[in-house]
Amino acid sequence: MLKYQEIEHSIITKYRKNIWRPFMKGIREYELVEENDKIAVCISGGKDSMLLAKCMQELKHHGKVKFDLEFIVMNPGYKEEVEEKIIENAKILNIPIHIFQTDVFAVSEKLNKDSPCYMCARMRRGCLYNKAKELGCNKIALGHHFDDVIETIMLSILYGGEYKSMPPKLHSKNFADMELIRPLYFVREKDVIAFSKYHQLTFINCACKFTKKLEQEENKSKRLQVKKLISNLQEENPLIAYNIFASSENVSLDTILGYKSKDKKHKFIEEYQKKIK
Repeated sequence: MLKYQEIEHSIITKYRKNIWRPFMKGIREYELVEENDKIAVCISGGKDSMLLAKCMQELKHHGKVKFDLEFIVMNPGYKEEVEEKIIENAKILNIPIHIFQTDVFAVSEKLNKDSPCYMCARMRRGCLYNKAKELGCNKIALGHHFDDVIETIMLSILYGGEYKSMPPKLHSKNFADMELIRPLYFVREKDVIAFSKYHQLTFINCACKFTKKLEQEENKSKRLQVKKLISNLQEENPLIAYNIFASSENVSLDTILGYKSKDKKHKFIEEYQKKIK
């Protein structure tokens, strides 16, 4: 059995409980994959997107729904050795990737040297949608997992002054008839790490020099701070992560002070007055 075959087999055997079942739960619960979809799996070169690619391949091979896949890799300005590592891992995992070049890193840093992350994220997303559309796809799939979701919730509360989650799928505002899906929505990061270590796979971490600098200066990386906060809280209560996630499914509209829907703001007092009239 070749290495990529061993890896594929382990997803539905050894890691059936911790990876395959949560993956399939997300697919079914949020109806992420539908008949005749053509999905562009976006690969950054990290552990999450590479696992996503293998799970999507397994779903195509063994699932009941007929759909097609493309595996796209955007090079936003990586160093040569980074791209070479992505190509090497794709060969090991038997993932037929399409690589395309952009200058996203350079342009976003030029537009906002001190804080290019927001602009970079928007530009990267736009480039991925463009490439997916060029390949005839109607969806793009990203490798965000369960821990990304709960960290986003906590980041929005602590640093954004709002309650905002990372939805399992959403329609693109700028690309007609295109959707973004997150099939690893219920998969825990620790299980992705365990999977990678078991197969002795090494993937690239974030290859953005700006993010690396932030992570070296830990006080400046808000996501890293939130990750550590959740980890510390879980030492006392192992259910913390799941409770954070559950909070996004159990919002009590009768008790909150306001909410936004389709960019329109609704306040507690307005809703309260409606109930007594």
